[in-house]
Amino acid sequence: MPITPLTGIPGGDEAFEKAQKQNRPIFLSIGYSTCHWCHVMEKESFEDNYVARLMNDAFVSIKVDREERPDIDSVYMTVCQMMTGSGGWPLTIVMTPEKKPFFAATYLSKGEALTSADKVASVLKRTSIDPNGEELWEGALEIAYRGLSRSFDVQHGRFSPTCCGI
Repeated sequence: MPITPLTGIPGGDEAFEKAQKQNRPIFLSIGYSTCHWCHVMEKESFEDNYVARLMNDAFVSIKVDREERPDIDSVYMTVCQMMTGSGGWPLTIVMTPEKKPFFAATYLSKGEALTSADKVASVLKRTSIDPNGEELWEGALEIAYRGLSRSFDVQHGRFSPTCCGI
C-alpha cells in the first residue's frame, strides 16, 4: 500500500505525475535549516552539476523541510527506521511513482551519491525498459533494491565505503 503524505506539498503532485509519465523513481530528501549534514549534502551533492545531472536523469526529486512539514518527516523517518534500523537527517527515501519506498538512508556523501545514482541509472537503462521502451520491467526495482541494500551499512546508516569504492 502506498504512503501518501506527500500529496499537497508544493510540487509534490506534479512530481509524482512526472515520475509516472517518465517511469522514474522519486528521490525524496528531508532536511532542515540548522542541520550540519543537510548543508554538507546539499553543497557537495545537490549543488554539484554532475550529481544534479545524474539525479535528474535517474529520478524525479522532491525536497522537504522537516520543520515546515513534520508530518511528512515523521512518516518517512519511520520508514527509514523500519528499513535500516536507524534514522537521522538528512533523510533520503527512494520510492516508486506509486509512493512505495524501496530505499532509505541518511547522509550520503557525494561519492556515495554518485555511485548510487550511477548504479540505479545503469540498472534502469539495462533492465527496466521493455524492448519497445514503454514499460518499467516489474523486476527492476527488486534488482535495484538488492544491489543497493548489499552496499548499505546498517550500523552506520550509510553506504559502506568498502562497498562503494570510496
